[in-house]
Order: sequence, then C-alpha cells, then structure tokens
Amino acid sequence: MSKRILGIGNAIVDVFIKVNDNFLSKNNLIKGSMKLIEKSEFENLKNRIKIEKIEAGGSVANTMAGIAYLNGNPSFIGKINSDEFGKIYKKSLEKINVSFHYSEKNESLPTGASIIFITPDSERTMCTYLGISSQLSKDDINIEGIKDYDLIFLEGYLWDKGMSEEMFKHVINLAKKKNIKIAMTLSDIFCVIRHREDFFKLLINDLNILIGNENEINCLMEKDNLLDSINEIKKTNKLIIITRSENGSCAVSNNQIINCESYKVEKILDLTGAGDLFASGFLKEYLDGSNITKCLQTGTKLAAKIIQKIGARLN
Repeated sequence: MSKRILGIGNAIVDVFIKVNDNFLSKNNLIKGSMKLIEKSEFENLKNRIKIEKIEAGGSVANTMAGIAYLNGNPSFIGKINSDEFGKIYKKSLEKINVSFHYSEKNESLPTGASIIFITPDSERTMCTYLGISSQLSKDDINIEGIKDYDLIFLEGYLWDKGMSEEMFKHVINLAKKKNIKIAMTLSDIFCVIRHREDFFKLLINDLNILIGNENEINCLMEKDNLLDSINEIKKTNKLIIITRSENGSCAVSNNQIINCESYKVEKILDLTGAGDLFASGFLKEYLDGSNITKCLQTGTKLAAKIIQKIGARLN
C-alpha cells in the first residue's frame, strides 16, 4: 500500500461558470485574480449566472484528489457545515477515494464556496466565500487523527493570524512528535505578500518541502529573478519545488538544481487546477520513493492533463 498523506486546507465547493471578458468588467472583477467576498455578494453573483459544474474544491483537496487518481492513499481535513453544499463536498471527495476526516455538524456559517469564472482564453477569476472553512481550529485536529500519516500537506491559503496560525502550529508540533514530514504550498502571490515573514519562518523552522510558482518564490525570497532566489534557497537546506508554467519546473535540493521541461498540450481549456495537480504528481512519486526527476515529471504530466479539462478533477 502507498504511504499515507493527509491534506489540511480550506474546504471550498467549486462552482464553475463560463463567461466573457465583458461580464468580468461589468462586475468589477480583475481577470486572473482571487477575490474574497461576503455571503451577500456571493448570493448576488450566484443568482446571475448559469452553473456549469459543482465539485469539492480547495487547493489541497484538489491535490488529494489527484493523488487518489494516481492510486495513492490520501485523506483530507477541512471544515464544512451540514448544509447542502457540505453534503455535496463530502460526497464528492469520498466518491473518488479521498478519505474525509471531519465530522460535520450544524454551524453558524455555511460551507465555503468559490465561483470560478472561466473566460475564453482559459484564464480563471475566482470569487471565494470562505464561510465555515476558515474556522478550522486546533480543536478540530488531534494526535490520533494524524499519527499514522507519512506526510502532511498544508496550504498558504489557510494561514492567518489568530485561530488559523494556532491550528497550523498545532499540526506542525504534532507532526514533529511523530516524525511526520511537513509540506506546504504557497498558494497565491497575495498570500506571500501578506504573510512573507511568517512563511519564511515556517520554511526555515518547520517545513521539509515547499511548493510555489516562480513569482511566489521570488516574492518569498525578496528577489527580482529566479536565479537570485535559487541562490538564497540553497542556504535553507530544504526541498523547494518551483513551477514555471510553459518553462517547466525545477527543484532545489542539497545544493542541486533539477530541471524538468513542460509538456506540450494541444488546447488549454482551464488553468484552475494546474498547480494543485502538479503537487499531486510530485508528492505521490515522492511518497513512493522516486527520484526528484521522476517526481517533477509526473507533476508536470498531471498539470498538462488537467489544463485540458474544465475543473480540477482527472477522476
């Protein structure tokens, strides 16, 4: 049986919509951005659109789904309500063999949801209502729930001061007690800008693996180009994975730089899950004991597959 991985992240129902650029302009949405919205704005947008597809989402949940597609052994913890979206969320993950380890109950806030607007150029623009997902706390996670895993994967989206920071540190402390490796995705350039100092401390003190795209890594290292960032990364003695879109990907490990070319695709339909599915391929191979080159190749292959589909599921 494959080694076990536990993902912890925002439990967000993804609602996919096809729109044109004019729709984004009319609704004051910046193409390619991720905007946090309140419930009222979410309901207003939802009432003005035609839904294409609904499925369990959230960055780390997408990664766990990709690992399940590769016949891995993934589990996920995220906070949902026992409402309609919560039921859809849980069923959507369990249907694809991702174990969902959170006992939902009636909460004061609804299950989180993200409207993903896809324009004809395949770019995604997201409006996310976090709902109860942002309330995941250390009380929701105990040593019994994580002790049998080989790796825990966290997302930068989940980090914030207060309850979320406490939860993060709680998980890291539990993992260290059981010698469980810790990986994290930087998630988004705006997360890095907002929490750069905290993320850098996590990298130095707690993480075994960090995954980010070129812009996120440059921001974290406070450098203008990737070469300078890599020179700084080498000093950390950590495994850092950098995705570079059409320029492929690379890993920095033990002072070595390992490069991987991108896969050519015929037609890009949706960039929603590219980074998440790259992480699926990389982490599945890593857990299987593959060399870093194969880890990068499988991550790149899955990323190339997912951008030819709508949504973030290969299952």
